[in-house]
Amino acid sequence: MNSLSPASRLQPQPELRFAGLRFHPMTTDQTVAALAARPADLPFDILITPNAEHAWLRRKDAAFDRISARAWLSTNDSRVLRKAAAIGGVDLGFAPGSHVVERLFKTVIAPADPITIIGGDASVIADLVRQFGLTHVAHHNPPMGFIHDAAAVQTAVEFVVAHPARFVFIAMGPPQSEQLCLRIIEDGRSTGLGLCIGSSITTLIGRTPPAPQWMEDRGLVWLYRLVREPSRLWRRYLVRGLYGLGLGLIDSLAFRLRLKSPGARD
Repeated sequence: MNSLSPASRLQPQPELRFAGLRFHPMTTDQTVAALAARPADLPFDILITPNAEHAWLRRKDAAFDRISARAWLSTNDSRVLRKAAAIGGVDLGFAPGSHVVERLFKTVIAPADPITIIGGDASVIADLVRQFGLTHVAHHNPPMGFIHDAAAVQTAVEFVVAHPARFVFIAMGPPQSEQLCLRIIEDGRSTGLGLCIGSSITTLIGRTPPAPQWMEDRGLVWLYRLVREPSRLWRRYLVRGLYGLGLGLIDSLAFRLRLKSPGARD
């Protein structure tokens, strides 16, 4: 069950453990419905969407591990992990950040709703505002490497406190986005829900072309991205991602042999 305090929880969701990660096995529709139902004035909490790389990050970064273990919702972002889990007879669900963000902006967020965005280029945010007719957007883009600068982190925390919103989009990649959300939670003054969504906004507005549908259906989005940006992404997919996939395959074998349960904590 959720490891959250009762005040942060709408209703318990079943949890699965796979590849050292924690998942709520939900679809995009179920996830968006849960986000839409969560009252905006609840204490700040987060949605994360783990993929294979997150398994590596959880073992290398204590803060990332801590926030991953207590996030309000943690939904699967990886078709590769889902297929690996299926070998062990487990369905992780599939609600990737890009799909959730698209559905929120198209079906849940009204133009006048206040939203807060941390990260992302100003021109990207301007395109988002224009495409969806948004009228109440607060945007702060911390400097590169800000998570290692206590003053810059505090500035970001104060910005979220000063700009309360139902949804706070953290438009940075892991582990910075999750580390910032942990600081916001520990600060204790903010409300709303933080969504650690990486580059989902740039994909939504067409700045980053999505993978062809046939590649997405076959779990090859990672290959599409790797071919487009090999120098930036090779380590993510060919080192960290394979590490996470390996852990997943070991778990699937253990599930098949009844040596381990997907509901058991690591």
